[in-house]
Amino acid sequence: MTKQPHLPKLPKGFLWGASTAAAQIEGAAAEDGRGASIWDAFAATQGKIKDGSTGAVACDHYHRYKEDIALMKRLGLDAYRFSVSWSRVLPDGVGTANEKALDFYDRLIDELLDKKIEPWLCLYHWDLPQALHERGGWTNRDVARWFEDYAALLARRYGDRVVRWATFNEPGVFTTAGYAVGYHAPGVADLGAYLAAAHNVNRAHGASVVALRGADVKGQIGVVCNQQPARPASPSDDDKAAAALYDLFWNRTFADPMILGGYPEGLQPFFGPFVQDGDLEAIRQRLDFLGVNHYSPTYVKSDPAAPGGLAQGKPPEGAPVTMMGWEIAPKAFAQTLIQEAARYKLPIVVTENGVADRAEVGEGGEVDDPLRIDYLAKYIGAVASAIESGARIDGYFVWSLIDNFEWAEGYEPRFGVVHVDFETQKRTPKRSFEWLRTEIKRQ
Repeated sequence: MTKQPHLPKLPKGFLWGASTAAAQIEGAAAEDGRGASIWDAFAATQGKIKDGSTGAVACDHYHRYKEDIALMKRLGLDAYRFSVSWSRVLPDGVGTANEKALDFYDRLIDELLDKKIEPWLCLYHWDLPQALHERGGWTNRDVARWFEDYAALLARRYGDRVVRWATFNEPGVFTTAGYAVGYHAPGVADLGAYLAAAHNVNRAHGASVVALRGADVKGQIGVVCNQQPARPASPSDDDKAAAALYDLFWNRTFADPMILGGYPEGLQPFFGPFVQDGDLEAIRQRLDFLGVNHYSPTYVKSDPAAPGGLAQGKPPEGAPVTMMGWEIAPKAFAQTLIQEAARYKLPIVVTENGVADRAEVGEGGEVDDPLRIDYLAKYIGAVASAIESGARIDGYFVWSLIDNFEWAEGYEPRFGVVHVDFETQKRTPKRSFEWLRTEIKRQ
């Protein structure tokens, strides 16, 4: 067997965690009064999900959460970042809460605390209630009030036990993929819809922070953004200009207004028409941390036919890539962490990082995933490098604990350190699980 890599020593108190999302693991889509989300409607539309699957069952975490938390304990995790399904707790997005759903998250949180694992709750991980989409969804300015009420409900219920709150997960991804290019739910491809949705997400963020602070939650409050460098797909001036603009859209549309109080100059012509008096002041609220998700640099090319004239290119020929086509570039990760820490001056937690493969259970009952071990060793090493350079990075959360429903990609890409047989729901820890468990213990 190949000699396994070791991680460098990380600071005392460094947090180890894993992240998941409700729509990707919970299943139980039609149980206990859950309402439909935009991902239910999107997945039911022929041709939207590559393998024709849905998240209706997913990993059946709704019924198997204790088993999954036992795996977290075995792995040695300090914390677990999960999301709440808005359409489960509020089937219509607003109005009367679903008590059975609230009880489920009570049980989940209490089980985590019983196992000495910190519950980190994310209010929104892409699964807008379908009922609200039919009222305009993120393009409707009223969504900020709907989201504020939803946040207040969860704050009242869980504010005494949740250790950290995140308002949104990757707002740049779900607005771009869902409203600009239509690759994700709700499947809209319209630049104006994207701009309206992005600004309203920012407004909803500010309103939800006010709701959480107003409920006097005991946990810290932050937001999770996917930050990754944008690089030109070619040396042409057009591609260089496209990459520079894409960098603003991808990396600054959300974190800048939320933390610094405004859109950068290069984005003001786009968002200016959507900003009303008082919006920017309402968006900027005090935050305790910034969650950074990162997988790969993005390569950008100029394309007049694409939204905003910006299209994704490919990594340089010969560059190492994952099955998702994402370049493996740990130095870019370290540089991103250093840059974001300097710009926003908030403690950073790496709230998602990981790699997809197709590793399956072998004849001996083991799942050999050397790519993941190598990737995690390099990327956690990049975290250590960023810390040595002076960036404050307080923790690392692997994406993901278990294989799951990977949105429009279906079930083929496997991101978990635990294999899931989606027919039997059997969980099998992979070699990467045991490697990470050993490395966490070595710290």
